[in-house]
Amino acid sequence: MAMPRVSMKSPAFSWCHGGDELLTREPGMSERFFISTPPAAGRVMLGGDEARHLARVLRARIGDAVTLFDGHGRSWSARVTAVGRDEVELETGEPRTSPPTATPTVVVGVALPKGERQKWLVEKLTELGVGRLVPLLTERGVAEATPAAIERIRRGVIEASKQCGRDTLMTISAPATLADLVAECRAGRVGFVADPGGDPLDALPWRTAAEVVGLVGPEGGFTAAELAAAAAAGWPRIGLALQVLRVETAAVVIAARLIG
Repeated sequence: MAMPRVSMKSPAFSWCHGGDELLTREPGMSERFFISTPPAAGRVMLGGDEARHLARVLRARIGDAVTLFDGHGRSWSARVTAVGRDEVELETGEPRTSPPTATPTVVVGVALPKGERQKWLVEKLTELGVGRLVPLLTERGVAEATPAAIERIRRGVIEASKQCGRDTLMTISAPATLADLVAECRAGRVGFVADPGGDPLDALPWRTAAEVVGLVGPEGGFTAAELAAAAAAGWPRIGLALQVLRVETAAVVIAARLIG
């Protein structure tokens, strides 16, 4: 007896009428779901917001196909086997591992903007492949990096990763000052401060580094003391454009230049 065709658009796999052949095709990005715990024995129970979205918004039915990812570079094709109000059980295939990211790892430290600008910033840095985002605590900062704000940012990373097909989540570090960041000693690290009128990026030997850290200050800029701390640590000022850029624009330019 043939299994029914699944109801979702662009599934990771679907059963066809008239036979038992399993067809595969590229999953739609809106049908990706994040799991914090990998499947066990080919099964996983989806809970929380992810389960509610699948069960209530997409109205999943038994046999529907989706893609799961764990945020650590692995993904699974999966099929719904049971649907509850707040939980969805799925049967998974073999894991797929994303290819390793190109070096250097890109880290962006940003004095966070407010509201929708912050949301846009997190979305674009995730899409571009930034490895780590550090909320900067600066003397002239306008948005507080509270625990609630950090949690919203982490959720934004998950949502952006679901949409863009990224299987490894961008890490969100604990808030830090410029002095904290430049004081971190790591082999192979190159860092700089984005500043209008600074040297061109190519003046920095970043291509052979293991990690590149770009710092973006608030709308009012870094203070003289903050810039002095960066200079004392050997972090030069790098200009990104002829014009003065907004915080989120400067962060995206850094990511695009270093990754693209």
